[in-house]
Amino acid sequence: MSLRRIVSLLWLAVVLLLLLVLWRGTPFWLGAPSPDAKPRPVTARGDLAADEKATIEIFEKSRDSVVFISTRATVMDLYTRNVFTVPRGTGSGFIWDDKGHVITNFHVIEGASEATVRLADGRSFRAALVGASPPHDIAVLRIGVAFKRPPPVPIGTSHDLKVGQKVFAIGNPFGLDWTLTTGIVSALDRALPTEDGRTIDHLIQTDAAINPGNSGGPLLDSAGRLIGINTAIYSPSGASAGIGFAVPVDTVNRVVPHLIAKGRYIRPALGIEVDEMLNARLTRLLGVEGVVILRVLPDSSAAQAGLKGATLGPDGSLVPGDIILAVNSRPVRSVAELFSRLDDFQVGDQVTLRLLRGSRQLEVAVTLMPGA
Repeated sequence: MSLRRIVSLLWLAVVLLLLLVLWRGTPFWLGAPSPDAKPRPVTARGDLAADEKATIEIFEKSRDSVVFISTRATVMDLYTRNVFTVPRGTGSGFIWDDKGHVITNFHVIEGASEATVRLADGRSFRAALVGASPPHDIAVLRIGVAFKRPPPVPIGTSHDLKVGQKVFAIGNPFGLDWTLTTGIVSALDRALPTEDGRTIDHLIQTDAAINPGNSGGPLLDSAGRLIGINTAIYSPSGASAGIGFAVPVDTVNRVVPHLIAKGRYIRPALGIEVDEMLNARLTRLLGVEGVVILRVLPDSSAAQAGLKGATLGPDGSLVPGDIILAVNSRPVRSVAELFSRLDDFQVGDQVTLRLLRGSRQLEVAVTLMPGA
C-alpha cells in the first residue's frame, strides 16, 4: 500500500472519530429551532372525586387547629460554667379549647426547658407546661392567644372504632410543617413499651404515615373528629414503615381535664403493694397467672374490702395471700396489665376483683381510691 493511501485512510479515520464525538456529545446537533413553538393546550380535568373533596375539606377545616412545637434544653459549658439553651427537637400538637390549652405527647417536651408553639398563621408563642402524664404520654401546654384564636379540634370517640376505618394524620414530620397523611385503623388495643420501662396501653395502630415530628399531632376520623394522638412508630430505620400508634381519644378526654385542673393525673388505685419482677417469679413458682398482693395498705379500699396480703412463714418463706386473677371479668396476667385494667375507671368507681385465696376463687367488690 502506498504512503499516500495510508495518509488518506488516517485522515478519514480522524474525520470519522470527530464526527462520532460530536454526535455522542450533542445528540441533537442536527435539530433546528422552531420559532412558532407554543405551550400545549391544557386538558380539562373535571370535578374532583368525592373522596378527594372530603379529604381536602378535612385538612382545610383542621389545619388551623394543629400547631408546630419546637423545644430547647438548658446546658452548661463545663469549662466556662456558662448556661445557655440549645435546640432539642420538634413535634406537633393541637388546640384543645378556647383557653389556649395545647395537647401534645409527653415525650415531645420531656427534658426541655422551654417550648415554642407556632400556629398555622405564622404566629409564635412561648408555651407554659400545665401538666403531664408520662404513663399516657400526654402533656398539656398553654399559650396566650389574645385574638384570632384557632378553633379546637372536634372530639370524637375511640371505643367504637373498627379496623378498616379511614384515618387522617396531620403533623410536622421531619420539621415539614402541616403535612397530611391518610390510612386506615390497622388494629386496636395495642400495648407499646417505652424506653424508660413503662407500657402505654390501648393504642390505636394505623398505617397512615407517621414519622419523627408527627408526635403529638391529631389522628382524625372521616368526620374530622379527634380519635387519637399520634405518638410513635415501629420502624427499624426510624422512618414510617406502615405501623404507627396513637393514644386513643377516650384516654385523652379522661386524662386531660385532670392535667388542666390539677397539673397531674391521679390514677385510680386499690391500695395494695405489688412488684412486677417479684410477681413474675412468684406466679411462675405457683403455676398461676395473676398479680400477687404483697401488702394491703392500712385504711385503704383494699383493706376495707378485706383483701389479704402475703405473709412470712415460720421458715422465712413468702406465703401468698390473695392473687388477683381478673378485674370485672377481664383477666389480669401481670402488674402492668392490672394497672391498665384499673386505668379504664375513675376514682370512686367500684370494680369486682376475682381472687385466688388458697385453693378457692372468690369475687370481691372494691371502690377505687386515689393513687400515689
